[in-house]
Amino acid sequence: MNKRKIYLVSAMVCLLFSNIHAQVGYKPVSVNYINLSDDAIVTAQPIQTKKLKISPSKKLNSPIEIQLQEIINSHLSGIGGAFNEQGGEAFMSLNKKSQKDLARKLFNVKKGIGFSMCRTAVGSSDFGLDAYSYNETPEDYEMKYFSVKRDEKSVIPFINAAYSQNEELKMFASPWSPPGWMKYSGKMDGGNKDKKNNKLKADAKIYEAYALYFSKYIQEYAKNGIQINRLLIQNETDMNPSYPGCDMSPEQMAELVFDYIRPTFKKAGIKTEIWAGTFRGARKDAEKFLTLKRSKTIDGIGLQYCGRDQIKSLNSDYPDMNFMHTEGRCEHGENSMKQARKRFGEVCMWLNGGCDNFCYWNIVLNENSTSAWGWKQNSLIKIDRKAKTVTYNPDYAPIALLSKFIRPGDQSLKTKAPAGLDVLAVRNDKSLVIFLQNDSKNVSIKQLKVADKLYDVELPATSLCAFVFKVKKY
Repeated sequence: MNKRKIYLVSAMVCLLFSNIHAQVGYKPVSVNYINLSDDAIVTAQPIQTKKLKISPSKKLNSPIEIQLQEIINSHLSGIGGAFNEQGGEAFMSLNKKSQKDLARKLFNVKKGIGFSMCRTAVGSSDFGLDAYSYNETPEDYEMKYFSVKRDEKSVIPFINAAYSQNEELKMFASPWSPPGWMKYSGKMDGGNKDKKNNKLKADAKIYEAYALYFSKYIQEYAKNGIQINRLLIQNETDMNPSYPGCDMSPEQMAELVFDYIRPTFKKAGIKTEIWAGTFRGARKDAEKFLTLKRSKTIDGIGLQYCGRDQIKSLNSDYPDMNFMHTEGRCEHGENSMKQARKRFGEVCMWLNGGCDNFCYWNIVLNENSTSAWGWKQNSLIKIDRKAKTVTYNPDYAPIALLSKFIRPGDQSLKTKAPAGLDVLAVRNDKSLVIFLQNDSKNVSIKQLKVADKLYDVELPATSLCAFVFKVKKY
């Protein structure tokens, strides 16, 4: 949805809620929480629920104020993670019953955590089994040899298993590298050793072929039952890694999008949104892109690994632009509860900064959790391909709670809280959900201010909580 339309909706919503006392009330219903202590064992269903029995507080002690009329984003896309080839291979090592069970727990809205906006790679990511594209035939400008057959072995079946549990699942995709023959280096990977040539050739024939490559990708995935809702042009535009990558300037991306990809999609009748990015914060490519002619007509901007102030600044400077989060912190395969306790602050940074989603990185990795280029990363799930076992890693717990209670179409709201305290609030026409985390080993009491009423709420020791208030209309 275009942000101009979103702001019109926001204005209408603000008008609806402007007379809080006469029209809308909020009734405390439940507290849903997860255990984040170091010795916690994470299961497929880590969320515990208690009835929320609290009395209005009379004390004013730096309350956490939910600013009900201050909407950050009026149409969230929700929470998700990324499909990759290594995870797909691990998923396919399970028997059909186990595959269905895992897909249900991850994607089913009622019986699982209901992931709603997920990512996949156009060709190989750094967690492909090796570097590959959909066309390895040099100078095949007409894409006669284009094929997604390799993805049909694991990636596509994994995504289709997700669709079988959630037909409303949305997908976004980006390449880590164009086919090697489209680059000066002639290779998808190895950019760390040849930074000068780790770039897409600045050639009209290459641009036309690459636009057709994207078009074929969208169409072939559609034939396999998968709709790519958003296409982002290049993962981490400022990177020259050992794994597949491509250093792409904002100027080259704009030319590729507006002069080649968009016309090609229009001609083919492809409705997939075209987003710039994914941009990291280091080189400030997002800021540079947004200063370019025609950049305001892009469908949105994808961001990852940016600072808190940078995210808020972009959203403030470009209020009519759509922003999304594209990749959570990868870490290094430690999969510790200490790392899991940091996830809530990370999600707050992106959603409170104006993004319409949060995307964790690897949904599934195998028992080694090691990329084809030799390093480990975290994942929500670990599958031992030989033992056929499924392990839920610590990061799964906070992501599960957040996905369960942040749903597509929700609004993110501004909050006012003591310095250093992360707070997240989302609302729809049925409920208001306020997220708070307690890192202390003792029970903590926080004071919430909702619609001019004060409530003392109890946070269990070392927990992430979702306090649910039912919306009551009068």
